[in-house]
Amino acid sequence: MALLPSLVISGLSPTALVATGIWFFPFLIASISYYQYSENNPERKVKDTGKLLKSYDFIIIGAGSAGSVVANRLTENPNWKVLLIEAGGDETEISDVPALAAYLQLGRMDWKYKTEPQPGRACLGHTDQRCNWPRGKVLGGSSVLNYMLYVRGNRKDYDDWEAQGNPGWGYKDALRYFKKSEDNRNPYLAATPYHSTGGYMTVQEAPWRTPLATAFVEAGVEMGYENRDGNGEFQTGFMIPQGTIRRGSRCSTSKAFLRPVRHRPNLHIAINSHVLKILIDNKSKAAFGVRVKRGDAVYTVLARKEVILSAGTLNSAQLLMLSGVGPADHLAQLGIPLHRDLPVGENLQDHYGTGALTFTLDQPVSLVQTRYENIPSVLKYAVFGSGPLTVLGGVEGLAWVPTKFTNRSTDHPDIEFHFVSGSPASDGGRQIRKAHGISDTMWQMYRPLAYRDTWSVIPMLLRPKSRGTVRLRSSNPYDKPIFNAGYFTHPEDIKVLVEGVKIALAMAQTKAFTRLGSKFWDEIPMPGCEDTNLWSDEYWTCLSRQYTATIYHYSGIAKMGPPTDPQSVVNHQLKVYGVPRLRVIDASIMPTIVSGNTNAPVIMIAEKGADMIKADWGGGYDDSRVRRRRRSSDQVGSWPCKLNTEHE
Repeated sequence: MALLPSLVISGLSPTALVATGIWFFPFLIASISYYQYSENNPERKVKDTGKLLKSYDFIIIGAGSAGSVVANRLTENPNWKVLLIEAGGDETEISDVPALAAYLQLGRMDWKYKTEPQPGRACLGHTDQRCNWPRGKVLGGSSVLNYMLYVRGNRKDYDDWEAQGNPGWGYKDALRYFKKSEDNRNPYLAATPYHSTGGYMTVQEAPWRTPLATAFVEAGVEMGYENRDGNGEFQTGFMIPQGTIRRGSRCSTSKAFLRPVRHRPNLHIAINSHVLKILIDNKSKAAFGVRVKRGDAVYTVLARKEVILSAGTLNSAQLLMLSGVGPADHLAQLGIPLHRDLPVGENLQDHYGTGALTFTLDQPVSLVQTRYENIPSVLKYAVFGSGPLTVLGGVEGLAWVPTKFTNRSTDHPDIEFHFVSGSPASDGGRQIRKAHGISDTMWQMYRPLAYRDTWSVIPMLLRPKSRGTVRLRSSNPYDKPIFNAGYFTHPEDIKVLVEGVKIALAMAQTKAFTRLGSKFWDEIPMPGCEDTNLWSDEYWTCLSRQYTATIYHYSGIAKMGPPTDPQSVVNHQLKVYGVPRLRVIDASIMPTIVSGNTNAPVIMIAEKGADMIKADWGGGYDDSRVRRRRRSSDQVGSWPCKLNTEHE
C-alpha cells in the first residue's frame, strides 16, 4: 500500500487513484521515465533555491501562467536579481499527460476552491450547491491543470479594452505579444500572419483524434459555418483545437518559460513558499517587499524595484486585501489596516455554461475510459507521443457561434462550444463526476450511461454580463476567500445560454452525427426539472441552473482602466493606483473577459507587462531606443493615482 502515497505525491487525488486500475498509473509513470528520460534534457525540472537573499530587484508572487513568463523575461537582464515565489511544488509526469487533466483536480496541485451557494440561480445540482473552482498550486499554475486549449479571443475584445482608456492594448499590439511567445508546430498555421514560430510556448493540434472530432467539424460546415482557425483573421466557425502541447505532452508555462532558463544565476525560485502579505510603507504607500512562509519559518524579503503580483485572479484578490489594498469598508470589518481604498475583488467574471448536454452513440468511437486505460495506449504515449492519452482533456473540437442576441455580421459570436468525445459517465462516474462536483441526485441522470459511448458539448457564454465578487473570509491568510460567482445575476445571460443550447441540439441533428447513431440523452430528465415543460426554453433554463459548468476563466478583480474609472484598480501599465512599485500581471486586470479561453491571453498580458517593466527601469535591449536607468524614488514620485478617490 506504500504505492498510494507516492501517487498522491505525483499530484493525483485519492479518488483518481481509485478511479483506475491499480496498475495503470505506476505503469504509465514507469513507461514515461524509461522512454523519455535524458540526462541532457533541456526541460528538466527547476531546482528550489535553498537560501534566499535579503533583497532582490524584483519579487514575483506566483509562478503560474503569468509569473513564469515575467520571471523569464526580466532575468534576460543579467544585472537584475529576480525572486519567483510559488506556493506549490513542481508538476509531475502524470500532469504531463493531456487526457488526464480531470484527474489532477482535487489533488495536491489544486487549491480546491468552491463557490458560495447561489440558491435558485446556479450550481443547484452540484454537491452542496457549490461549483468547484480548481486553481493551480504548482509551478506553471493553472496551465498545469487546464485543458491546454490555445485560444486568444476576439480581436474586438482588445480594441474595446483600448477604447475604454487603456492605450497600447488594442488588437494589433496584443497580436504582437501573442506571436512573441508562440512556437506553432502546425505549418499551415505558422505560415499565416497570425502565428509565429521560435517562441517559448509550443502550440499544435493533438496528434491523435477520434472520428468524433471530424464529425464535429463536418457538422459545423453542414450548418453553414466555416472550418477555420479561430485564432486567425476571423473567429466565427468550427475548428480542431490548438493546444499548448509538445510532442504529445502538456507544455505548461513552467516547462516553456522556466525550465529552459533554470540555470540563470540571477533567477531564484522558491517553491512551497506561501506569501502572507505584501509589505507597504505606511508613509509613502510604496510596496517594498513580502512576508513569506517557507517550511516552519517566516521570512521578510525586500524588493529594490518592484513587487509583481501574478498569483491568479482569486489569490491576487486575497493577497491585495490582506495587504491593505481593497474596499475600505470590507477591510475595516476584518481589522486590516487600510493603505488604499480600491475596488479589489469587484468585477469578477467567468466563462460558464452547462455541462448537461449528453448524446449517445451506437458506434464505438468515443473516449470511454476502459478503451484507453491499457498497455498499448500507454506505450503509444510514452514512446511515440501519440494515441488517445494525447487528447486535450477529452476536448476535440471548438466552435464560436452567434445567437440572435448578437450582430451576425460583425464576427463577434457570443457562444463558444467545447466539444468533448465523452461525458461525465465515460469513466463510470469515478473521477470526472467528482471533478465537476456532480451530486448524487444529479448523477441519477447519468448512471445508465456508465462506460457507454457518448459525446457532449458545453455551450459557454463568451461575454457574460453577470459579475461576482471575491471577499476575505478573515484576516488569516490560510483561510480560503469567499467566492460569490454571481452566475446568471444578469437576466440576459440565461437567455443567451438557452439559445446556445438550441444551436448545440441542432448540431446533433446533422448528418455528420446521425450517421454515427447519435441521439440526445433524454430518457431521464434533469433532476429538479421534472415539473417544467420538457424540452422547452423553460426546461433548458432549469437544466442550465442545475448543471452549471465553469470553464475556469476567473478574471477582472483588479480592473485595468483610466484613473477616472471608479472600478479601476490598475492603469494601462498594470500599476496599482496609489501603491508605488506594485503591479498586477495576470487575468485580474482584464476590464472585460476575452471571448475565449484565457490561458493564451494571460501569457500575452505577461509578455507585454514584462516589456513595460523593462521600459520603466531601463532593462530593454532594443538598440533603436535609448533607455535611462531609473531610481526607485523616481518611480514613487511618478506612480499613477486615482482621481478624486484617494484615501490616506
